[in-house]
Amino acid sequence: MVFSSNPLSLSVPDPTFDAWLRDSGYLEILDQHSSSSTITADPTSTSIITSTTTTATTTGLFISFFSHILTLLSLFTLNPFSKLTTDDFSGQTPSWTRSFFADFGSYSFPSGSDQARLRVNENVKRYARNYASLFILFFACTLYQMPLALIGLISSLALWDAFKFCNDRWGWDRYPVLWQVMVRTAQCVTAVVLICLNVQMALFGAVGISYTVMVLHAAFRKLTSTKQSARRR
Repeated sequence: MVFSSNPLSLSVPDPTFDAWLRDSGYLEILDQHSSSSTITADPTSTSIITSTTTTATTTGLFISFFSHILTLLSLFTLNPFSKLTTDDFSGQTPSWTRSFFADFGSYSFPSGSDQARLRVNENVKRYARNYASLFILFFACTLYQMPLALIGLISSLALWDAFKFCNDRWGWDRYPVLWQVMVRTAQCVTAVVLICLNVQMALFGAVGISYTVMVLHAAFRKLTSTKQSARRR
């Protein structure tokens, strides 16, 4: 039977539909939509799954393995801060147990680089305050493991506090030339202290660990609708 075309039917392009889902807060449906589109858009994987020969099965396993590796590598080529704004840090911190970590069923391997990019961008915006708290925690643990770096950080803070005290007492800012000389001297001393006591190594270590944890968590964490999250809170 051949059906005639319905003039009342609507055909919405995928980008427009995805934008509407994102603006409406239906991120869970958007996540599922990106996963299904990735699966249906790959005819090679479909043909491999339907094949019954041992060679095709082995080839499918290798292709699946390398596709997972490529997806993991593509995570570190993304810019997770592309859609991040200052408003994302001004809201309420999502619950660590119910929203951020959740249960085991809230995680899955991304079906492709597109879904990984979608999850990273949306989850970084939603859990920005959680990731910032993790960075502070990692940095504190790094300073605990590196006492010299902790001493260097405290010394640099004490140096600038002493500089402010001397400026308030003798009014260095009233003499522009003297003010510039003292500021540049304090900056040089601070740089020497931070470098000699390996404060930059502690900072780089905390940034590297927190960045890796953030990207992996954001990529594997399934998207949930903002309306459902608000209802749970």
